[in-house]
This record gives sequence, C-alpha cells and structure tokens, in this order.
Amino acid sequence: MSTTRLTLIGKPGCHLCEDARAVIDAVRAEPGMPEVELEELSILDDPALHDRYWEEIPVLLINDRMHTYWRVDPARLRAALGA
Repeated sequence: MSTTRLTLIGKPGCHLCEDARAVIDAVRAEPGMPEVELEELSILDDPALHDRYWEEIPVLLINDRMHTYWRVDPARLRAALGA
C-alpha cells in the first residue's frame, strides 16, 4: 500500500498557512490515521507555484490533486484520507 502524500503550498508569515499546518498536523496525529507524508512548498521559492496559487494560499494537494484552499476542514481531510 502506498503512502498518501500531502503538499501544503503557502508562504512564510501567512497566518492561514499556519492554521492549515496545525489542522493537518492534528489530523495526522489522530489514532488510526493512515501513514501520510507532508511536504511544504513556498510560493516565494517557485515562480510557477506563485503564478498558479498566489491568490489561493494555503493550498492543500493530496497526491498532487487539489483538495482545498484557504482553510483546511479537519472532517473533510479525515474523509479524504480514508479515516
């Protein structure tokens, strides 16, 4: 079984990005959650990410597919991860 990959796209100093990270970390830490890898990318480090997502950060991708932007809902994330 492959590990689910989450990608959080944001930028330093973004309070919504910090909120999203906190929700993701809390959900990942819950008992019974499947193994999940988290990668964080900054729109400040990648012009293509900046051009695509600057109005939507934070953006959460699951296995490279858009899951949500602006706010991460814990119940929706749990459901997407199969918990």
